[in-house]
Amino acid sequence: MIAFVLDASVAAKCVLPSQDEPLVLEAARLLSAYESREVSFIVPDIFWAELGNVLWNAVRRKRTTRAAAESALGLMLARGFPTLPTAPLLPTALAMAIAHDCAVYDCLYVTLASTTGIDLITADERLANSLSPHLPVKWLGTL
Repeated sequence: MIAFVLDASVAAKCVLPSQDEPLVLEAARLLSAYESREVSFIVPDIFWAELGNVLWNAVRRKRTTRAAAESALGLMLARGFPTLPTAPLLPTALAMAIAHDCAVYDCLYVTLASTTGIDLITADERLANSLSPHLPVKWLGTL
């Protein structure tokens, strides 16, 4: 079975209306592979706050309704992704952020990937292009 650290950017593509959003089909296929137990995911605890923020922002911008956002969050929570704490990862993530000029919250995902030996899957092409030559980061568009 293939395992990934799941980035909130990928999950967001699964829970929001597409509106010509790139990589929606790839994200849906990945989630389908999870549901059929071909793929497993782990997430850092920050994943849930980021996903909640994406949904809040979508409601605020009238991209979705409050009811749809709450339902989407509930469905994601029900999947029960194993969630690991980020506090122990923070020193390494900060050093990585400084070294690679990336946001600390992105580096928390990458640090979790490095620590577990599992690739991070992200829809953030800039992050993937920046870090994949050095670290276990895969862009959703390459799957």
